[in-house]
Amino acid sequence: MSLTRRQVAAAAVGVVPIVGRSPARKRRTLYIAGDSTAAQKYADAAPETGWGMALPFFLRKDVVVSNQAVNGRSSKSFVDEGRLNAILGTIRPHDLLIVQFAHNDEKSGDPTRYTEPWTTYQEHLRLYIEGARAHGARPVLATPVERRRFDADGNAVPTHGDYPAAMRALAEEERVALLDIEALSLALWQRLGAEATKTYFNWTDTEQDNTHFNPPGAVAVARLVAQELLRTRVLARPDVIRLHEEIPTSWITWPPAS
Repeated sequence: MSLTRRQVAAAAVGVVPIVGRSPARKRRTLYIAGDSTAAQKYADAAPETGWGMALPFFLRKDVVVSNQAVNGRSSKSFVDEGRLNAILGTIRPHDLLIVQFAHNDEKSGDPTRYTEPWTTYQEHLRLYIEGARAHGARPVLATPVERRRFDADGNAVPTHGDYPAAMRALAEEERVALLDIEALSLALWQRLGAEATKTYFNWTDTEQDNTHFNPPGAVAVARLVAQELLRTRVLARPDVIRLHEEIPTSWITWPPAS
């Protein structure tokens, strides 16, 4: 399959989300293109929390987060629904585009979402890279945050197959900054252990969700993202705040569902 930027411009299907413009002042907008692990959650989903909801707590106010991540999307379906096109219609020079996909790219039984790590996954990721660069913005790839999975010996187990390796290889090839959230989150779950990690994921009286986060988990992953943005020099030290501070979970809010 051969994909081009022309397909991005033509890939508006159904209702396209409204994306806010970067303010005219010296502010930069940090856009997030991703799936449910990063997405904004609403009151009917609480306490489920996407890490993108917590990322603003670690950034100065002149770095504005526009969280365009959506539940259930893959690198392919996000493009096919016109969501990347919507971002590219508003992104401006010096803005940032963080791209985190794989959870739904892995669903081989769903042709609307499935991509193969070393071919179509990389091809779709290139659309985000080329699209951002064409508008003078900076693309940033983020490997997918890990699920909560442990083996019988209590070791945290990776769940994303070749997708993180494929993204790492593409980032090197394209000279794109890489936030290795998969490796960092896996190491964090290993340090916490099987029982303690339950307090980071969306475990409730009625649900045992090992993919999505509650407020403490979203804050922990957002902290990893902020640390990586600083490590890779995507953001400068003055742009990143509270890296070593406790973030009250009361700061997380879930707006009413529209």
